[in-house]
This record gives sequence, C-alpha cells and structure tokens, in this order.
Amino acid sequence: MRRHSSTNRRSGNPRSEGRGGLPPVTVIEIDRLDEDGEPIARPVKWDRRDPVPVIRLDPREPPPAPGVGDRMLARLSPDGDGSFTARIIRRFGTARDRLLGVFERSPDGRTGLVRPVERRHRTEYAVAPNSAAGIRDGALVWIEPAAGRQGRPEARIVECAASGGGPVPPSLIEIHARGIPTEFSAAALAAAAAATPVPVDGRTDLRALPLVTIDGSDARDFDDAVWAAPDDDSDNPGGWRIVVAIADVGWYVRPGSALDASARERGNSVYFPDRVVPMLPEALSNGLCSLVPGEDRGCVAADIRIDAEGRLLDHAFRRAVMRSAARLTYEQVDAAQRGEGLAGLPVPEDLIASLYGAFGALLKARDARGALDLDVPGFRVGLDGDGNVREIVPEVRLDSHRLIEEFMIAANVAAAETLDSLRAPCMYRVHDQPSKGKLEELARMLRPLGIGVARQVRRPHVFQHILDRVAGTPAAPLVNMAILRSQSQAEYGPRNIGHFGLGLRRYAHFTSPIRRYADLVVHRSLLCALDLDDEPEASGAVSRLDELGRHLSMTERRAADAERGVADRYAAMHMEGRGLAEFAAVVSGVHRAGLFVALERTGASGFVPMSMLGDERFDMVEGEGLVGRRTGVVHAVGDRIAVRLEEANGLTGSVVFSVSDGRRRKRKTGSA
Repeated sequence: MRRHSSTNRRSGNPRSEGRGGLPPVTVIEIDRLDEDGEPIARPVKWDRRDPVPVIRLDPREPPPAPGVGDRMLARLSPDGDGSFTARIIRRFGTARDRLLGVFERSPDGRTGLVRPVERRHRTEYAVAPNSAAGIRDGALVWIEPAAGRQGRPEARIVECAASGGGPVPPSLIEIHARGIPTEFSAAALAAAAAATPVPVDGRTDLRALPLVTIDGSDARDFDDAVWAAPDDDSDNPGGWRIVVAIADVGWYVRPGSALDASARERGNSVYFPDRVVPMLPEALSNGLCSLVPGEDRGCVAADIRIDAEGRLLDHAFRRAVMRSAARLTYEQVDAAQRGEGLAGLPVPEDLIASLYGAFGALLKARDARGALDLDVPGFRVGLDGDGNVREIVPEVRLDSHRLIEEFMIAANVAAAETLDSLRAPCMYRVHDQPSKGKLEELARMLRPLGIGVARQVRRPHVFQHILDRVAGTPAAPLVNMAILRSQSQAEYGPRNIGHFGLGLRRYAHFTSPIRRYADLVVHRSLLCALDLDDEPEASGAVSRLDELGRHLSMTERRAADAERGVADRYAAMHMEGRGLAEFAAVVSGVHRAGLFVALERTGASGFVPMSMLGDERFDMVEGEGLVGRRTGVVHAVGDRIAVRLEEANGLTGSVVFSVSDGRRRKRKTGSA
C-alpha cells in the first residue's frame, strides 16, 4: 500500500491551452444535437492531440437542417474561443439516409404509412405493399424516403427495429435512433455467468469495517460504499478519516476480453424510466460487482484523511474484500440525521453522525475553492404496469445526496492525484472554462432579469454569486439551467486542464466502474501503478487514451441525449388528450419565432409559436424579449405565465402551447 500526501496543495484551474486552427475550407460531419436541437459538427479529419473543436452552423443557413451523420464541405470562421462557425458550401448527402418511424397499417391491411419519430420530420410517408409485407401495426421501422408520384412522399421499409403489437416505448425509440448497443456477445454473457467471488488471499480484509451503501430507493446495483470516523491522530484535531470502497470490476473485466470489448463499445450504462441498458451483463452489474449487504465482495478502497477544513492530507488505495453492513436509501440517511434512527439495521450508532461530520468538513473545502453548486431541478417519471405515465414528480435533493457526492469527489481527486504523482497514465475528467460565445448567450438571457455577466469568467464563484442572488425566487430554476447550459462540455482525456466547475486542479472518475468505462480505465491504471494487479500487461489497457477519451465522451453525450429525449416523450405522452388544459409555466427562452417554456409542476418543456402569442405582432428587442407592437406587452426570460396546451405528440416529444394570460406591459419612460 502506498500513501500519498497532498498537504499544502492548492486547488485551482490552470488556464487551458489553445485548441489550434483548422483549414478555412474543410469537410465536417454533424456529430450531435445540442440541448436546443441545434446541430454540432466536428472535422472529419482530426489527428491533433488537442480536443476536437466545436463547430456550429451559421444560423442563416437555409433549411432543411442537417441531421446527425450528415457530411458537408464548409467554410469555417473562428469564433475566438476555440470554436468555429460554418457556412455550408456543398452537401455530400447523409451518412444515414434513413429515417426511424412507426408503421401504421391501412384499414384494408394492404398498405400503410410511417410517421417519423424526430420532431423536425413532420411528413408522413406512404409505404408500398411489397415493402410492408409481414410488418405488424405499430412496429418501429427504418425507412428510406423517396419522391413518389406527383411529389407524394413515399418510403421503403428497409429494417424492422422493433415489432409492433402495442405502443412503442420511448426508450426503444431513443435506443434505435442513437444506435445504443443492447445485445451482449455470447462470449461476454458466458464469461459473466462463469464468474466467481474474488479470493480473499492477497487482499486487505475490510469485512469488519461497517461500510454502507447509500443509493436511491429504486437502485438495483450498488458500486460504492462509505465509512467515516474522527481522525485519532493528535496532529489533526477536528479531522476525519474516510473510506470509499468501490466494486472491483477490473477483477472480472480483463483487458482484451469479450466483456471488455462490450463494455468499451457501450462506454456507459443508460438509464430510462422503464429499463436500463447496462454496461455489463446483469450477472456482474447486479451480482458479483454489486456491494449487496452481508456478502463478501471484492473492492478497491480509497483510505482518505482530511483536516477540519476538508482539505485532503493523504490517501492510499487498497485492493480489498469487504462486506456491506447495510443498504441504505437517501431518505433513510436523511431521517437518521434528524434523529429518527435506522429501524434496527446493523449500523453503528455513531456512523451517521460521523458521515455528516466529514461531509461538513468537505463542504468547507468546496466553499473555499468556490466550486459551482448548481441546483437543477430533476423530475421522476412514474409508470404503471402497462408502461403508461402515472405521474411526473419533482426529485427532492437532500443533504444525503450531497454527502455522497462530496465523498465521491474526494475519492476521485485522490485517484487523480495518485496517478499524477506516480506519472502514470490517467483518464482525466476535464472541464474547460466557458467559451466567449456561451457567456454572451448567457448574458443576453439574463439581461431581462437585471443580471449582468462578465465577458470573461475565470473562476466558478462568479457564477455562484449569481445563483446565490436568485436563490428562493421563481427565476432560480431557470437561472440554474441557463448557467448549466453556459458551461463547456465536460470530457474524458489524458491531457489535464483541470475541472472548472468543481474548482479542482486534478480530477478523474474512479467511483462507478459498473456503469462507466472511464472509471474502469482509472482502476486499471491505479492497480498497475501501485503494483496491486496480478497481470502487469494490464497497463496496455490505458494506452491510446486520446482516442478512447473521445469515444467515451461521445457515448456519454449519447446517453444523456437519449435520457433527455425519453423524458421529453414521456412528458408529451402525459399531456396527450388534455387539449386546452392550462398550466403554470416559466419562459425559459425567447426566440424570434416564439417562446420556449417549462411547466412549473412537471418540468415539461414546450414551445409557443409567434402565432399563438396573441392577436398582435411582436418584435424581438435586445435586452427585453418579445415586445408587442400595439400594446407593449412583453414576454421575457423568467416570466411566469399561464399557457394552454394546443398539441402534444408523445411519439416525437413535441409540445405546443398558446399563451392564455400572464402578460405584463412594457414600462413607459419619461415624465408622468
């Protein structure tokens, strides 16, 4: 066991290096869609060590908008923050000339039509009889569109993605639309089924330490356990000792194995309300790699000492065997902290108090370095037995959630510092400063609220001051989301530029190898560097980290986009059939084409077209919002308004509202 000191190390964020340039004319490919559905591109050829630059299309580009996979020759203009704006010179067609849709058979049973599942494709396609043979009503299919007779849109079914027989679950739509792998190879399944518990010999025995897991009530796999106690070192008054034990996934998933290949391809698990697409087969993710109570499990444990101010003094990593004392939920831990006890669970009386004591110290360190503490509201979708939406309710963020977050951050920092001190390869979790363009967008969005944003933000505490200013106001959820969207995309890679949002100089993901391949890479590098691995060749698994980091960053974005797409579809499904119902909403965005709104009760988002704002014309006024020409009515970001549901499409996730009231008049200037 090696112990590494971190005394007197300062947390901060080194200034990121430049990203380099691109030829003024180059071939680009649409890589993904951002939160607002706008296409983000990347150069087709990029052999530099620097992160791939972000390329946004010029907003003046005529329709149709390109889709993910489309390639084009473009003229690039640098934006001054490492990103580029592209004007399309020539389109090369698409790398994916197919559309995903739901097949509806005609009443006579001979033909049918396909309704695309993407919002931007509103056309329904007629399907020829020979193409629809054997396809069930309601099937999810891939089609190739073609111009039919007299311009009538037609299509040919080229693949059946999911058989019909009932409503298509939103999760299946996102899985197939984004190409998320769902099937394990026979070799991977066989290896998982043949796995056996880890041997105790050669491992540190932590079975007497009352480690506990703390997760959501619906969690099915448990990959982290925690313990804390006051530090008994007289040189560290008020300090704490923390142990974070993480499932030893690397013992079972060896480099180059069938399990490794499938896990690497997936990159991460994907979580939907009705299913999980796991990174590992269930025999591991819910079995031998899950830290269930009362069972011996292999783990990699971080033994951490912090002082009274939450600063890391030293830390060590061990390959160990543990036995979880209890599986706790966030609600149980929160109740125990309030003095309600743990209903007879075998947990030491002082453990909860010690966990919260260490948490309090870690919060001091977080506040001292000015880390960004976003409170973005989340919502949980509840389904009935038939897969229909029963409810959409806000998720409550408890101190017990934050406790686990801070313990995991401490372990992640310890892993990064250990690898850095040993000059070992590391898959860092990096987060760059916000770009100039993103800050300008944020400034425009917050200006109607009377909030100014500096042109350059070099420390996260500047954003935190804004959040503190609006805390407890109706605009708080909106401002939190706006600041989240202004941040750079966090990524994986071997080049350390620090983590801006957390205010950390070094950071890596170590704590979730069941569901993130990047964490498994960090485990392998740690075990190899600390001589804790019985297979020295495992070091080869952490080579070529540039390419791997780009892949894992992509799979993470893919999962986040899919999870958000499913949430949007469920929200729209929940509102189908409720036409003309009224809802309380907040204006989340203003556009020359209308308003983006978010419902206060469920968080569901929708759009109010300009034609549904009222019986007058509106102009986009910088710093104010949409202003009515005749009445002076103003619609601005942060306004609370009442909206009426006009249309909800659960297939595409699109929701259209009209404004029913909640307007305010533009203030007059001058003398009375």
